[in-house]
Formats: sequence, C-alpha cells, structure tokens
Amino acid sequence: MPLSSMAIGIDIGGTNLRAARISGTGEILDRISEKSAPDPELVLSRIGEMVRRLDSPEVAAIGIGVPGRVDARLGAVLSGGYVNLASVSLAQRLESLAGKPVVIDNDCNMALVAEMALGAARGHESIVMFTIGTGIGGAVVQDRRIVRGKGTAGQLGHITVDISGEACVCGRRGCVETTSSGTALGRQIARAGLGPDVSVDQLFARDAGGDPLARGVLEAWAGPLRAAIDTTVAMFDPDLVLLGGGLGLAAHRALARAPALAPWYQCPVEAARLGDDAGVIGAGLQALAAHAAAAQAAVAQASPVSLPTARAVPSRRAVLVNGIPASGKSTVSRGIAERMGWPLLALDTIKNPFLEVLGGGDREFNRTLGRASYQAIWSVVGEAPAGSIFVVDAWFGFQPRQILEDHLRSAGVEQTAEIWCHAPGEVLAERYRARLDQRPAGHPGAAYIPELIELANRAEPLRRGPLFDVDTTKPIAFDAITQWLQATIAADR
Repeated sequence: MPLSSMAIGIDIGGTNLRAARISGTGEILDRISEKSAPDPELVLSRIGEMVRRLDSPEVAAIGIGVPGRVDARLGAVLSGGYVNLASVSLAQRLESLAGKPVVIDNDCNMALVAEMALGAARGHESIVMFTIGTGIGGAVVQDRRIVRGKGTAGQLGHITVDISGEACVCGRRGCVETTSSGTALGRQIARAGLGPDVSVDQLFARDAGGDPLARGVLEAWAGPLRAAIDTTVAMFDPDLVLLGGGLGLAAHRALARAPALAPWYQCPVEAARLGDDAGVIGAGLQALAAHAAAAQAAVAQASPVSLPTARAVPSRRAVLVNGIPASGKSTVSRGIAERMGWPLLALDTIKNPFLEVLGGGDREFNRTLGRASYQAIWSVVGEAPAGSIFVVDAWFGFQPRQILEDHLRSAGVEQTAEIWCHAPGEVLAERYRARLDQRPAGHPGAAYIPELIELANRAEPLRRGPLFDVDTTKPIAFDAITQWLQATIAADR
C-alpha cells in the first residue's frame, strides 16, 4: 500500500465513539471503540487517545463525523444533542494533537459518503438518507455531491410532521425526531404499557402474533417517518431514500405499516448496508478526498504561469506569534518587529480602542469583537504590496483552524513561520492577575483565571510551517529568534 494512502475515520455517537484506520478503498484496517459522554472535553480526550493508538506514518488525514449542525467548510460545530461539541474547537485542537489535517462534517453526511462508495447508494446520483438512532440525522446528495446550502443543509430530523406535537431540542414542535427516533420509540412503548424492556424485535414478534398494542406502536412510529420521507421526495425527487443508523433496518421494516399513499411522491426506500461501519468509513474517505484535493491545489499553485526566465513576484509572508493570553507573545512580537523592521498587527491593538470607545461589553461581545479584529488584520495584510512580511500577534487557537487558512488564502499569504510563546499556568495566572486593572472593560476578569490555567495545560502550537519555541519564563533570546527568522522566512525565495 503506498505511503499516505490511509486515513483515520471517527464517528461520534451518543452511546459510542468509533474510530478506524481506513484504506484508500474504504477497507477497515483496524478499529477501536470507546464509550461516549456528554462532556465535550472528555470526548475530545478519548478521541485523541484513539487517534494516538491508530496513527501510523501512512495515515495522511483524519475525518470526524459529528452529530448536529456542522459547517464543514469552516470546520465548525454549530450545535449538537447528547454530545454537543459546539464549545470545542474540535478540528483545530485535534490537528494540534495529531499534527495531521482534520476534516469534520455531519455524521449522516459521512455515512452517506460511505454508502455511495461501498453500500446501498452505489450507482445512484441523487439520494436522501435518514439515520435513525437516539435522534434522527439526515443527508442529501445531488449529482453525487453533498447538499450544504449556506452551510448546514440536510437536517432532515427536523422536518415538521405535527405542528402541535412534542417540543424538540431545536426549539420547534413536532419534528420527526420527536416521533420516529429511537428515543421516541421508547416513549411510545412506555405509553402503550408494554414495559421498558420490550425491544423493537419483540414489537415485530408481538405484531405478527396479532398484538394490537404492538401494531399501534409500530404504526405511530412509522407513520410520521413516512410523511417526512414523502416531504423529502417532493423537495428533492431523489433516485433513492436510504434508512441508516442503529434502527435503520427496523424503521425500513416498520414502514410496511405506513405505505406511501400519495402517487406523486413515490421513491424506492432501502435500508443502508454498512451498519455501524458507515460513519468511520465515510469519515476516512472524506479525509482522504480533502487531502488529495489540497495536494492537487498545491501542485497547481506551484506550477509556473510565466516564462521560465521570469522572476516570480514574492508572495506575502507572516510571522505568527502564537500563545494564549498572558503568554508573553506581545513582548516577543514587539521585539521581533523592532529588530526586523516588519509591521506588527496585534489583535488587542485593533480591538481595545473599540472596547474603550464603546464602554466594554460582556464576554460574548468581546469574542465577537475579537473575531472582527482578526478579520481586519488579514484584510490589512491582503492590501499590502506583494513581498511584505508582517508580524501577527494573536492567540490563534481561539477560532477553528480553517478560518485562519481561509484568511491566509484570501490575504495572499503563502508562507508562515510560527513563534510559540508559553509558560506554566500558574505563571500566566499571576501575570493576568497583575494586569487586571490595565485591561479595558470587556476583557474577562479574575473569574477567567482558572480557565486560563486549564487552557495553558492543553494549548498547542499550530505547527503550520517552521516553529520556534519560546519559554517566556526565561530571558527571551531575540538574537536566536531573528537569526532563525532570517533563515526561514526573510530569505529571498
């Protein structure tokens, strides 16, 4: 098998975390499973350990299927259910831990990618998939491409089937997830008085024996799902509707109790074939596809577009002075700018005047202003002449890695070097505490210090390009830093 022809695929579920090393053809070469948890930090820790155990030199990338709303293009988790990773910079932190590119997407999207490659959707161009489990996931493919809309299309579990129905976690009522998920089936079994230990297989057995209670439960479970399927058929006119997830086979069987009645909205409905393996296979294949696309783009970018004798115009370059708050990066970045004569752009330099003029704000406002200031930095860089070198002072871990990559690309920055500033959490806490009265209103106060200490224990550099490590508890060796920068980023290329 050629070098870098493998990926690690991860499927995050409400009950289990699954990970596997996947070949380029979708074969599972090795697998691990761990228990899931509602604590996002615990989930991230377990995922990191599974990746460590599965990793090898042949692994080129990592793919993760995440429940809930995911903006795959930004690499951001927007919301979730039992496992809500919206508060965790999942892709960026796992990239820092593993040192390999990470692709994230909705878990149902990942499963459908696998079914198109190896399962029930092979040969089909337009597919709708529902995954039936603790909740209901969804994915839509047209012309063999995932439909994303603005970012998170395909949330089929939130098709309304009863406007007066039960409240849903999305904030509305009567979503099909509230009527036809595994959780909903459990509620219907309990309401029928059949007992909490009755399985779906026992329901089918009782129904076959003529039990009207079992038949009523199956009809109540399948009927709204049929309505949701008919709705997606009316919207997308697919070749195929797939039912996957842990209860996909059972849901497919139960639909016999709720046949399609509307002649306009007929479409074949099949059970997915890959079972619990679909998520990890699809995640691995998506990661390999993204890795291949990035490699092709790099080759195309490196291809000469002028005569061989023409001298290329140097691109913009950036020194990323990285570190969490109070890590000493401002001192380091100022020292570099003074010695090298390069312009310095610092997040706080842009943000703080707005906080002072506006009179501060809460922490969420501070974060919003930080994101805007971050964008302003790269807008300034993008307006500079080609060949410019900037020093950028920021904690680059406060947003998903893909946002940085998008900014660098739009600003025309093709080369970076990273200065990683760090100190023990207790040292950072003392520094932060000493500067509390110097910070404009809107910055987190003393209550942030325990969070800062915890962040210091897990923060990692970007490892994007050459890396210089600076322990800011020691005298800063600016001569060594400037010599390194001259060799790595300032040299005429």
